[in-house]
Amino acid sequence: MTAKNLQIATVGGGCFWCTEAVFEEVKGVERVVSGYSGGNVPGRPTYREIGSGLTGHAEVVQVSYDANVISYEDILVIFMTTHDPTTLNKQGADRGTQYRSVIFYHNDKQAEIAELVLNELAQYYENPIVTELSAAPLFYEAEKEHQDFYKNNPGYGYCSFVIDPKLAKLRKLHYDKLKNN
Repeated sequence: MTAKNLQIATVGGGCFWCTEAVFEEVKGVERVVSGYSGGNVPGRPTYREIGSGLTGHAEVVQVSYDANVISYEDILVIFMTTHDPTTLNKQGADRGTQYRSVIFYHNDKQAEIAELVLNELAQYYENPIVTELSAAPLFYEAEKEHQDFYKNNPGYGYCSFVIDPKLAKLRKLHYDKLKNN
C-alpha cells in the first residue's frame, strides 16, 4: 500500500456549510474543516463577527486530501464548478465579502495550478470569473456547531434548498471523483 501524500487546499465559495458538504463526498479527501481566513482584524474571529462583514474574513474550508488519490487541480475544478465564481461577494441569497469566491494557495505550485484552472474554466462562463487568488493567510477553525453541518442537520431548510442542489451538481459533473460511486 502506498503511503498517503496529504496536502491542504483552502477555498471559499459562499457559505462554508455548502463547500464542506461538497468536499466530504470527494474520493481522496481525508478531512474538511470549516473556518475563516483572509481578515484584517486582530484575534480569533467568531461566526457573529464574520457575519457582520466587517472583519474582512471569508468563510472557507481547509481540505486535507491525499494527492496520490486526487490532484490539487481536480480539487479546484470541483470547487469552481459547484459554486458561482462569477458573482462578486455573493452566492445565491448570501451576500457580503465573507461569501466571496476565493482560493488561498499554500505554495507557488498551488498558485500556478490555480491560475491555470481559472484561465481554463473562464471560457465556460458567460460572465468573468471574479474568484480571488491570494496566498494563504492564517486559518481559524469555525465553532464546533459549524463543523459537519450538513451531515448533522440534513433536514435544516438551508441544507434542503441550498446545499442539496450543489450536491446534485457535484454528483452529476464529478461522479467519477466521488467516494461512493
